[in-house]
Amino acid sequence: MTQTIPIKKNKTIPGSPLGWPLLPVPDKGTLSYPTLEDSIKQSIRIILLTRPGEQLMRPRFGAGLSNFLHLPNTLETRRQIQETVFNDLGRWEHRMVVLRVEVWEDEETPEAVRIEIAYKIRRTREQVTTTVKLNLGS
Repeated sequence: MTQTIPIKKNKTIPGSPLGWPLLPVPDKGTLSYPTLEDSIKQSIRIILLTRPGEQLMRPRFGAGLSNFLHLPNTLETRRQIQETVFNDLGRWEHRMVVLRVEVWEDEETPEAVRIEIAYKIRRTREQVTTTVKLNLGS
């Protein structure tokens, strides 16, 4: 016989909300969760790759970096990428504070840009820098 536990409506769980994705990874028959740092990096990747309108119930979610494909690698395009990344990471990932976003031409590939994102993890106050390469293909 199973027992059901009644849940009261409008009841909130104390403490700060967990951020997603907390994706479990199977390993030797057990599930392990990513560290806070890895979870934030996964979230950054998801935000940058998701176009607005792709996610159900969240039509404005995502930076949509794929919208910049086939645009010329000009100063104006790089400025738009910088503004989009800075604003959307600040809007959708609350476990971090975006310190700066810089976008440069990639020296190896002229049609690619290199996006450097510096942020601070709110809980640990650790500063992290990550780099993303985007091939514009023009």
